[in-house]
Amino acid sequence: MVNSTPTQRNVALDVMRGLTIAAMILVNNPGSWDYVYWPLAHANWHGYTPTDLVFPFFLFITGSAMFFGLSRFDYQPSSDALKKLLKRVLIIFGIGLFLHAYPFIEPFSNLRIMGVLQRIAIAYGIAALAVLYLSNRGVILFTVAILLLYWLILIVAGGVDPYSLEGNCITPIDRLILGTSHMWDGKGIAFDPEGLMSTLPAIANVTAGFLTTKYLVSLPNNSVKIQKMLMYGVGLIVLGHLWELVLPINKSIWTSSYVVVTTGWALVILGALISLCGSNIGLKIARPFQIYGSNPLFIYGLSWVWMETYWIIPINYNGVEISLGEYLPELFFNFFGRDGNANYWASHSFALFHVVLFWVISWALYKKRIFIKI
Repeated sequence: MVNSTPTQRNVALDVMRGLTIAAMILVNNPGSWDYVYWPLAHANWHGYTPTDLVFPFFLFITGSAMFFGLSRFDYQPSSDALKKLLKRVLIIFGIGLFLHAYPFIEPFSNLRIMGVLQRIAIAYGIAALAVLYLSNRGVILFTVAILLLYWLILIVAGGVDPYSLEGNCITPIDRLILGTSHMWDGKGIAFDPEGLMSTLPAIANVTAGFLTTKYLVSLPNNSVKIQKMLMYGVGLIVLGHLWELVLPINKSIWTSSYVVVTTGWALVILGALISLCGSNIGLKIARPFQIYGSNPLFIYGLSWVWMETYWIIPINYNGVEISLGEYLPELFFNFFGRDGNANYWASHSFALFHVVLFWVISWALYKKRIFIKI
């Protein structure tokens, strides 16, 4: 659905949404995965890097958007609210499947079922049901219960090393439900970092975004908002790292300590953005990211299709037929050279090129007051 006017929201939340989309495009599209600086790469297993904050932030802002989206139903269950919720979940999940299937050259018997949008769809759907049927206190208790329950599942059902790639209990369950041919195999075995079981704690990232936004709009002024966001954010970061002593921070299996730490960082970043957007100069600085966040789902999907299309367009390069996806990065590597850090500059310049490209597309849509929503 295309709307001519955006929903009125907190500007800092819009800017955070734009930063998240820009960061997602940046880390997803290097010129070569062999040349990626560590802050722009995921942690191999335990621990986290700045890149590991991007997806949780996406879920957090999904919860924020949910606060505004469900306001039309007064946060109460109704047939209209449930129909809208189900429709949105199915569309987002369907778009995720479409992106995995595109460009439709692999057999559907190997189609990966879960993914980023699929996780967002499921986590959003369950979080929205909690908001509609529970009180504010109930949503808080629900969030805490999810994190503790998931930790208990990992301990009780896990192997000798319940937090390892081979010993965690969520992978066998995902294999049973999804089938190994429908899972990611980037770590050498059938394992899905966006699998069904690890989506359970991701629900808490969404409810955290909802609860934070609800709390923000109740606060009297920006100075109080900044103080509260920083205070709670630092508190959650410390709590998450203390929890890490017994439960590793791990994005791949989305541990509960990882949820707490990433939510804490989301609050800290949000507090900083509220401060930035509190002045005219700050608003001008933040404006490009506000524009970037105006059509997040569309831009994310378009960037995926764009990059996948590169690989099916043939091109003749020095008498050899290669794909456009191989040719374009070569232009950057040829420009920067092939020596030492030049490889990294070329790889990340390729990614930055796409960040700018999709900002221009976002700006064109924003200028025409086109906001694509589901």
